[in-house]
Formats: sequence, structure tokens, C-alpha cells
Amino acid sequence: MNQPAPLLASLFRWEKIESLLSDHARVQGMLDFEAALARAEAKTGVIPSSSASAIASKCQAQFFNFEDLARSAALAGNLAIPLVKQLTALVGSDDPEAMRFVHWGATSQDAIDTGFILQLREVLEEFESEIDRLSAALAILAGKHRATLMVGRTWMQPALPTPFGFQVAGWLDAIHRHRARLRDLQRRALVLQFGGAVGTLAAFGGKGAEVARALGEELQLTVPEIPSHSHRDRIAEIASTFGFITGTLGKIARDISLQMQTEIAELSEPQAEGRGGSSTMPHKHNPVACSVVLAAAARVPGLVSTVLSAMVQEEQRGLGGWQAEWEVMPEIIGLSAGALHHLTEAISNLEVHADRMSRNLELTRGLILAEAVQMALGKSIGRSAAHELIQKSSRRAQKENRHLRDVLAEDPAVTKHLNQKDLDRLFDPREYLGDSSALIDRVLATHSSRSSQESGKPVGKTAGRKD
Repeated sequence: MNQPAPLLASLFRWEKIESLLSDHARVQGMLDFEAALARAEAKTGVIPSSSASAIASKCQAQFFNFEDLARSAALAGNLAIPLVKQLTALVGSDDPEAMRFVHWGATSQDAIDTGFILQLREVLEEFESEIDRLSAALAILAGKHRATLMVGRTWMQPALPTPFGFQVAGWLDAIHRHRARLRDLQRRALVLQFGGAVGTLAAFGGKGAEVARALGEELQLTVPEIPSHSHRDRIAEIASTFGFITGTLGKIARDISLQMQTEIAELSEPQAEGRGGSSTMPHKHNPVACSVVLAAAARVPGLVSTVLSAMVQEEQRGLGGWQAEWEVMPEIIGLSAGALHHLTEAISNLEVHADRMSRNLELTRGLILAEAVQMALGKSIGRSAAHELIQKSSRRAQKENRHLRDVLAEDPAVTKHLNQKDLDRLFDPREYLGDSSALIDRVLATHSSRSSQESGKPVGKTAGRKD
């Protein structure tokens, strides 16, 4: 795996996840496979129990020479071959008989793919925990600001008034969908890869399925219907799911950063000593977390496309496509996790400037409620005629730098149907929020229900059964 540059690691990554994606974790995942394989083979009578114990005792990453692994992998074409060679030597130093059974009947891809899945399981546990933390922060924010009005914007222009809590509820709803995707992903992707040379388990003389079941139980991984060495849809789904999540995180970060602009000033990332400053401009408070998330959202899609392109693999074992995943997958996961963690920290302490949101509602001098007047007037003269009339009045209000309500109050075509009291009501933004309150309630109810259902539920580990 390409290690992130140390100077930038804390900026773009999340240390907790990086440790699970490290070279040490990669090697340990493969060794966990080898130890479980030996135990499963002993349990099914394929190798002696004493040999399984001897093999498992050496399956600890700290016993291995990583520099030699790196050099040898460049010649062997993958990491499993030199790893198995070192493991065999380590076992043989204590038990020459047991060394004959190291990696018995398996192939390199079995160890590499299953080792990665074991890493991923731990990653998903931490990732889901952080998703839940983000969801909780968003739920609090949405509930607190369910009546805090702001400018709703389309095409980056003022459109209609909306509660800030409604915008946040939209963010939360998207995160809910990603939470469900992660649950589905675990069911489909956290599976054992075990097939031997071409997937037929031929080396086990008819006991392959039995060994596979025992291995699945040892590792608490689902045993799929058939080994899938060159069918990479599960890996592609993992990549795509992290891509989806990073895209949504980027959307949230974009919204926050736009609302942090001085001219808008509705939101601020949390302030702290040395955070978000400028090397030359002492007044700056930059959206640091948003920049990290947006950088990830720019990088991850290209990496996901690499994994999708690599799905077209040859026959029973891919040449180049499988290998393309080895560095790309940790990069996708690491960037996604970093974006999630940094955004969660920012959201948890986000500063909301409700007074500025209120002032911004008045900047258009009533134009933001033109649709409200149009719909009310349309009941009397029809929508099309009302649209044309209000559009003309809006242009006049802009040209004369006047409030739209005052312009309309002078127009007999309007006052014939709407009196001053009607106009005052129509220009109250609290009166034109539609079903926003009920929609916020729906999202928050879903959040509350899911939180209650999933509290205390184990994550990631499944029995060695078929999916």
C-alpha cells in the first residue's frame, strides 16, 4: 500500500483507520487467514492438529521481515508468495514436520483477498461508528434549527425561504441511505475467498467444501456459493459504496463552505488556535474541514473508476486487473474515512449564525416570496397570468430598488384580489414553508428508530454460512 505522506497524513486521513490499512495490518490479515486455514484443515482431518498449532503460533506480523517481503514481492508478483515462504521457514525452525502443511491447498489470491476482507471488517466497524456519530450530530442540528429560517438557493441564487433544519435533514437522510448501503455491503462483500489454484478446491481430494465451511467458521466469514477469484463485483461494490459516501460528504462540505463565505456568513467551522488561518492575512477563518472533504470528493471518483475498469479480468485469474486493486482500495477507503472523520468533527461543533440567516432573507426585498404571491393571486386569475404579472412587478422592484410588496400594493391588478393584510401575510417567510416541518420530523423519526434498533447490535461479523 502507498503510505500517505507523513506530513499530510493528519490533514487528509484518520489515524484510527490508517492503522487498519497499514502494511502491518495487511500482513496480519493474510496471516490470520493462514492460521485459520491450518486450524480448519486440522479440524477436518486434512493436516495433523499439531501442525496447525505450530503454524498458527508463527502467524504474527512482528515475526516477519517487511523489507524482505517488499523486495521479494517485486520479483514474485504478489505479497503472498514471499510471505508464505517466510512463514514456512519460521514454522520449520521449530517443527520441520509442520512446515510441510503451511498454505496447504490454498493459492496466493485466497490469502490476499481474504486478508483484505478481514481488514475491511475492522474498517467497517470504525467507519460505521463514525457514520453514526455524524448522524447523531446532524439529528441534533436539524432538531435545534427546525425553525431557523434561511434563504433556500437554486442555481446558487435566492429561491424560497426554508428552515436550516430542513437543509440539515436532507444531509441526514442521505447519510441514512449510506448507512443502509454499508449494512447491505457487509452481507454481500464480507465473504471468504477460498478456492485453490482455479477455484475448484481440487487439492483437497473431495474435502474442499468441508474445509471451506470450517474456514468460514474460524474467520466468521460467509462462505459464498462458489469461489470468485476473477469476478470482482464485490470489490467494486466496496469501492463504489465508499465513492457514494464521499460524494455526499462532498456535497455537505460544499454547502457549508458556500454558507461560510463572508458575503453570506451563515455558518462557520469551529474555531481553534491555528485552525483555518492564513500565512499572510490575519483576518482569515478558512473552511479547513470542508477543503479536506472536497479534496477527497475530487480524488475518490477516479480511483473508483480504476476498480470498475479492473473488473474485466481474464478467465480464472486476472492479469493486471486484480493487481490494480491492491493500492487503490486502501486509498479509496483511507480518503473516504478521513473525509468522514473531519466532517463529523466540524458538524459536531458547527457555528450557526441565525441572525445572519434572517438578514439574508431580507436582501432580495421580498423577491424571495414572489412565488407565494403568484400562487395566491393565481387562485383568482390563473397561474400563468399571475406569473406574468408578478414577474413584471419583480423586475420593476429590482430596477427601482424597492420592496416587492410596496410595488404590488400600488398595482390595481393585484389589490383587486389581495388587500394589504393579504400581502403582509404573503411576505411573512414563516407562512411559506410548506411541509418542511413534517418532513424534518419524518427524517428525525427514522433516525431515532434506527438508532434504537441498532444500539448494541454487533457489527460486521457473520457466521460461516452461505449467502
